[in-house]
Amino acid sequence: MPLFRAVIEPSAGKRGVRKIKGRERKEDGHPASLTRLCLWNLVENMKEVWVKDYADNYMDQYVFRYIMGPFNLLPGELVEELLSVLSFRRELSRAALHLLLVPQLRALSLGGYPALVTPSLCTLIGTRCQGLQSMDLSGAQQASARVLCDLLGCLPSLGSLSLAGTPCDRSVLATVARLCPTVRHLDVSRCHLLPPAGLLCLGGFSSRPLPRLCSLLALDVGFGEGDGEGAATAAFLLLTLPRLERLAMEGLGEACGLIRSRDFVGTEELTTREGLPSLWKVWMERGLDERAADTGRRSGAEEEEEEEEEEEENVSFSCDRVWRGNEAEGPSETGRHDDGGVGGGGMKGREKEGSLGKGLTLHLREVQGVAARTLASVSQLCPKLHSISLDCEEEEPNQGSRLAAGLSRWAGQLRKLAVHFPLPLDEVLPALHATGGYLVSLTLEGVKTSPHTPMMELLHACPRLRSFIVHAEPPFSHQEHEDEEVEEDNPRNIPCLPQLASLSLNFSFDQPQIKTAMSWRSLRGAVWCLMSGSPLLETVSLVAVPCPLEPVFQRLLSHCTSASPGVPCPTPPLQKLVHLNLGRSDVSMETASGLMTACRHLSSMDLSGCWAVSLDNWRQLQRTATRRRQCITITWT
Repeated sequence: MPLFRAVIEPSAGKRGVRKIKGRERKEDGHPASLTRLCLWNLVENMKEVWVKDYADNYMDQYVFRYIMGPFNLLPGELVEELLSVLSFRRELSRAALHLLLVPQLRALSLGGYPALVTPSLCTLIGTRCQGLQSMDLSGAQQASARVLCDLLGCLPSLGSLSLAGTPCDRSVLATVARLCPTVRHLDVSRCHLLPPAGLLCLGGFSSRPLPRLCSLLALDVGFGEGDGEGAATAAFLLLTLPRLERLAMEGLGEACGLIRSRDFVGTEELTTREGLPSLWKVWMERGLDERAADTGRRSGAEEEEEEEEEEEENVSFSCDRVWRGNEAEGPSETGRHDDGGVGGGGMKGREKEGSLGKGLTLHLREVQGVAARTLASVSQLCPKLHSISLDCEEEEPNQGSRLAAGLSRWAGQLRKLAVHFPLPLDEVLPALHATGGYLVSLTLEGVKTSPHTPMMELLHACPRLRSFIVHAEPPFSHQEHEDEEVEEDNPRNIPCLPQLASLSLNFSFDQPQIKTAMSWRSLRGAVWCLMSGSPLLETVSLVAVPCPLEPVFQRLLSHCTSASPGVPCPTPPLQKLVHLNLGRSDVSMETASGLMTACRHLSSMDLSGCWAVSLDNWRQLQRTATRRRQCITITWT
């Protein structure tokens, strides 16, 4: 067993510690703490000392249950921070990971290094880190379902688990339900070996339920298997997991429609095949639980006032319980024919359903995978939503007005909105006005634009945004001679987004085309407003923007060096910028150099496809960064 009793002396030519260049700040641009600086120093040296010694002499020759010193002496929080630093620097190797898998580790994130997750590494994790509370193995394709089952069987304390994009199947989820009862967050998105019906075990009945599960992400699961079962599966989980607050599933909106209408006839084949009780029975159980919880919350005074009404309802509930016991698989066929639906029992059956399901609501606060046409059902069952991701179909007429009507249910409380909207951007504006201007995150995907799209109106409608992402199609009409003048700065007319930290305006483009067509020159004014009126911007992506960016950034750079009455915010722009992507834009080498000088926290700049920047320019920028000892990654192709 390697004890690392003595530090290996470096060779004469490499004696001494390498100086840290540009590490006085964290990757997010804020000043680094003393602990962080010490870890940076440790990372600079561990590669040539401990990692090299272990890789050369022990890693492939021996298998150790534990490794003694020096990292097993560090607190778990410092080991986690050290792993984070290595990941950020892209220096996390197999040898380094072996050294840092210590028993005190509580969080392990390998989503950025899926190639490191092998069956042998999973064995090491299960042996050494049995106290893990959070684990991310996203994208690990080398770990089979059997390996994942064996690993999860050794981690009973997991509270957060991400298996997105792995070979996870229903056997893995059954293991989670059986052996990881403390899981609160589970991500199995993009697991193509997992059919939607494989999620049913999380709701119990056939296995132990996950009583604490409050977040489940399961988008894009299965290879098309059971496509028609997504809604029934989602409905089953919604009814059996009462603590769910975050859910991402295809068919979620349709599931809310099933629960709202109590039309469970088409779901019997699925529940029978999986050996589960019918959705009708599950719905009744949930109704009883909700009613019992409501009764328990009532005060003594309210119980006295409603004593007579409760006596009548108790008689009804006694009948309901007897009837439910006799109807293990749902209502009788006679009941269905009498009522013409699932409720059965004619008028009495409908009265029982109404009393039992009255006021049934879900506790969801964040949903993804909702079809816009199901907004009415979602709004009825999920009144507490503050985040929603929608998919709007192109074929639907009056999509914009219907979207606005659906979102108005959460006016004043909706904070995050993501919409796939393959229609003109103008039609989204009524929906944004309907949210009440409280959005802090807005994502628009697939929208179409024109030279007359009112981008300024959109910015005025969302003054509290912290994240603004647009993936759009540029205007098809080329208006190269359109007036390029930007209206002079006027604080009364220019929208200011003082909280905006992340901005992304990415447009689709034709790959063979060298230069981006300037088909929306008036967008230049909106870009100027966003960049100058958002002093907290840290991440900016402007890819193939169909307007000139060179004059915009030249103007911004002039404002960085001299105060002007026209600046809508008291602080100069770009002062907190960390990541900048200007792919396929008209920016020049002089502008890029000026940005490197003005943005002191800039750590990455992408100039891919910028036709005004040459290879010699890129090399000159690299030399400038080296001369200034500026830690920045400059990309150019």
